[in-house]
Amino acid sequence: MTESGRSESDETATTMADRVRGGRPVLWFLVEGNRVLVAGVMLVVAYALLIGLGEFGPGSIAKLFEPDPVFALFTPIIIGIIMGVSLVLTFNQLVLSEELGPVADQRERMAGAMEFREEVEDAVGRETSPPEPSIFLRGLVDATATEARTLLETLESESDVDAAAREDVRDYARGIVADAERVTDTLEGQQFGRFEVVRAALEYNYSWKIYTGRRVRNRHAGALPEDIVERIDDLLRILEFFGPAREHFKTLYFRWEIINISRALAYIALPALSVAAYMILVFETGDVAGTTAGFDRGLLIVGLGFAVGVTPFAIFLSYILRIVTVAKWTLAIGPFVLRETDRGADVEWE
Repeated sequence: MTESGRSESDETATTMADRVRGGRPVLWFLVEGNRVLVAGVMLVVAYALLIGLGEFGPGSIAKLFEPDPVFALFTPIIIGIIMGVSLVLTFNQLVLSEELGPVADQRERMAGAMEFREEVEDAVGRETSPPEPSIFLRGLVDATATEARTLLETLESESDVDAAAREDVRDYARGIVADAERVTDTLEGQQFGRFEVVRAALEYNYSWKIYTGRRVRNRHAGALPEDIVERIDDLLRILEFFGPAREHFKTLYFRWEIINISRALAYIALPALSVAAYMILVFETGDVAGTTAGFDRGLLIVGLGFAVGVTPFAIFLSYILRIVTVAKWTLAIGPFVLRETDRGADVEWE
């Protein structure tokens, strides 16, 4: 059920696992899984596919005993590794360009950050907001739960509220409380730099909550007392702060991930280049003639060299897959849902 008591589509569900087609396995592969482990899964699949095609596909293993196929396979790998590292260095330059600038630009960034903090502190009724992103987001989410509970208390104290309006407001507030409690538990103790912080922020479907809250308020404007409307407005105001905060921390996380990509490629690029160079300069398929477990030994070793050679690409791809997936999920800010929703009166103009 949604916050207003109506059935929700997969795209507007409260959890990412419910919103992603394919469920938990696809979610793990796209964003949740350790990126090195995801890259390992890609390499295992590629290796198995190469061996399977080599053994059972059309063609002849005898081609491996000629130098040209091995040379043709590993020469592009060497070129690709060098170009891939250069591409990541270009990404790093983009990251660094945001950190370098005249003092006036830095002061403007600082002033904007402080102004936003002060507005959030005023909205949630706190004197000082915490510096850690996970605690900051948790405080915002917890503030929405507190405001929703206050809305419920105010609603119960009013005896002359229309039954339909009472039901919609109650369901909306209860949905926010339940969802906020789940997300705050996820955020507790998380350190920025780990995907769990961004994941918890994505779990809180604030866009749909803003839309639903405005719909409930406007649909029952004539039936709701002024104090309940004010409570809904206060709740919407806090939800509106969550969007910019999430986008800011998401941007910082993207920069963090690009740095992680650079470090990972720095560790693996030279070993991968060494293996590729060995396969071109030294390796002879004839020296390992024979079979192992029914598979040609030369094909197994060439396939292994291929897997090691493309490891930098697999690691790069696994990180980029997470970045572009999160970017796609968060293209819009505010009460806009770019994913397909259940078409009907609930999402039409009112």
